[in-house]
Amino acid sequence: MKKRLVALFAIVLSSIFILSGCKGSGSQKTITAVGSSAAQPLVELAGEEFTKDNPNEYVNVQGGGTGTGLSQIQQGAVNIGNSDLYAEQKKDIDASKLVDHRIAAVGMVPVVNKKVRVKSLTIKQLRQIFSGQVKNWKQVGGRDLPITIINRADGSGTRSSFESDVMNGTPFVRSQEQDSSGMVRQIVNNTDGSISYLAMPYLNDSVKTVEIDNVKPTVENIENNKWKIWSYEHLYTKGNPTGMTKDFLDFIMTDHVQENVVKKMNYVPIKEMKYQKDYKGNVTPVSKGVK
Repeated sequence: MKKRLVALFAIVLSSIFILSGCKGSGSQKTITAVGSSAAQPLVELAGEEFTKDNPNEYVNVQGGGTGTGLSQIQQGAVNIGNSDLYAEQKKDIDASKLVDHRIAAVGMVPVVNKKVRVKSLTIKQLRQIFSGQVKNWKQVGGRDLPITIINRADGSGTRSSFESDVMNGTPFVRSQEQDSSGMVRQIVNNTDGSISYLAMPYLNDSVKTVEIDNVKPTVENIENNKWKIWSYEHLYTKGNPTGMTKDFLDFIMTDHVQENVVKKMNYVPIKEMKYQKDYKGNVTPVSKGVK
């Protein structure tokens, strides 16, 4: 009988422990941010930093592209919609119901396979390549090597930003399309004569970057608008944010994140931009004291 009582007591204690554990995990708060692949690395790392300070609060970050982010936040299906574009630039999105939180700027950079012997292109040459008018690298000072274009899929904010700043209304030539920045980088690395474009945080030594009019793609050149192909990283909410969503957005704009996460990942802190760009693509100097 005594042994049975001891065993029963042990079972009761175990049950209490398990239930306590479930209660603790159940108290965790979660918000979901979906959209832009260009913004994804920044939002993910900011989310990890946020959870370090708030152990019971977790930011679930997913990609899917700018179009997905804007449509999901418009439907109220997520807490935050990540976008490389202004909501006004996207068809079927009612920007009046969304609130824009610009957290950084990011450069879009042409990248080529390392066997391509071209250091710099003009915007016009870049447009001619992606529209199919230039088909061989020898036409722009390179080797006699056919050009293979790897484009981003329709709906990608990176593609839309590149299209706005480079194509100037000229349509892309039909070519291979990829949803993932990582896959674009891999294909360019493995394909002779290939060209595509990536957001700066995705650049690494596996591909070669191309200068534009002999201007290097650097954070400083984006700040000063010397590098012309750039956009904002927008985090949209449906109405004004509240609760944990507001806390997270406020956290992203702290000096800790802007200096230690944004800069180190090759994004540009908003407060350091010397120029601003509106949804129509107009670029003007930032007035002193205004961001």
